[in-house]
Amino acid sequence: MADTAIPSPVINPVSTGYRRYALWVLLIIYTLNFLDRQVVNILAEPIKRDLGLADWQLGMMTGLAFAVFYTVLGIPIARLAETRNRPFIIGASVAAWSAFTVLCGFTQNFWQLILARIGVGVGEAGCTPPAHSLITDYVPKEKRASAIAFYSIGTPLGTLAGMAMGGLVADAYGWRVAFMVAGAPGVIFALVAAITLVEPRRQLAADLAARAHSKISFGAALAVLAAKKTFWLVAFAASIKAFIGYGQAPFIASFFFRVHGADVAALAATFGLKSAGFLGLALGLIGGTAGVVGAWLGGVLADRLGAKDLRAYVTVPAVASLVSIPFYILAISVAAPMPAIAVLTIPILLGTLWYGPVYATAQSIVDPAMRATASAVLLLIINLVGLGLGPVAVGALSDLLSGPGGLGEAQGVRWALIVSTLFGLVAFALFWLARKTIREEMVG
Repeated sequence: MADTAIPSPVINPVSTGYRRYALWVLLIIYTLNFLDRQVVNILAEPIKRDLGLADWQLGMMTGLAFAVFYTVLGIPIARLAETRNRPFIIGASVAAWSAFTVLCGFTQNFWQLILARIGVGVGEAGCTPPAHSLITDYVPKEKRASAIAFYSIGTPLGTLAGMAMGGLVADAYGWRVAFMVAGAPGVIFALVAAITLVEPRRQLAADLAARAHSKISFGAALAVLAAKKTFWLVAFAASIKAFIGYGQAPFIASFFFRVHGADVAALAATFGLKSAGFLGLALGLIGGTAGVVGAWLGGVLADRLGAKDLRAYVTVPAVASLVSIPFYILAISVAAPMPAIAVLTIPILLGTLWYGPVYATAQSIVDPAMRATASAVLLLIINLVGLGLGPVAVGALSDLLSGPGGLGEAQGVRWALIVSTLFGLVAFALFWLARKTIREEMVG
């Protein structure tokens, strides 16, 4: 297929007011997506004690078991979303992952928990590719990065809610009940998505007819992506960012428990809380707030600077990747927990700036008829490398450094976190290289 874009429709398929409503619904759904995905991180230590797990098993449970099915199933679901009702697909996905999150609370051993987490991954595979495609149809091109960044705020919001809610509920009722509480709201929003979200293809009948004459097969879609150097540079840069973020997430709470345990317990007691509840609130509120600001700021900067120079879509995440490294190392190295959490806000903010620019770039360098596919391929790379390998790699490194004759559990996890953040140099280099091709490869 020739690499020729079908112009995006000039008419708006939905009103401005409905667009705001739809974006809020999708944001809440994506927040629940990450709440159910990330709540396991604050529960890692009690799960480890209860089930007798090693750190590599925590990494497997929080990363690889989820990521393999999440990434692989994203492709066929995205192909379905190119022609079928995307709100229905999103609604069914929300219902599935929510049910499996609740099921996590009933598991009795490592392998049962792995299977339940696989189920969560299967459900969540149907969320973001259709959502990105919907958002791109809902909003004009010049607001695309900001709109996708708004949706991506669900990542830090969900992480915030998962850490805070998970820690408090686990302290009061145990980690099993925390999973059940996390999964319950999805049932309501599964119905909201399926019933109230509009499939804009109905309003874009002329555009749909134009696409029908040049329907893009999966092989042809891959051929288009293969020729886009920008796509691959951005995809692997983002996968490195995800490797760092997802790899560190299951162990940051463990780091504070192991390195600053006594201080955390003392601080928690002053607020009448237990350690897990206090730490979940602290990490969730401070990190979640910084993540929201970073995700929003990244989209706004990319759209505003990109209006003058399209290279801003990769320059913004490149600079953020480089600057975040020394601040993360400082946070992991300070001697007290509250200064460490305070400094962590800077790399967390900088670490979410890439969401809007990266996902908007993937949507803007391909035809409208293959946007969900492009999103799914991008997510496959990001999550297979980042979510699949990150937690296992950081967990294995922590075990290696902590083992017999090693540094011990406290310093082992500290150095595993420090080593992992240095991969940000690779992300910086890949984003910067994409500056050479992005202006020529943007099509719509």
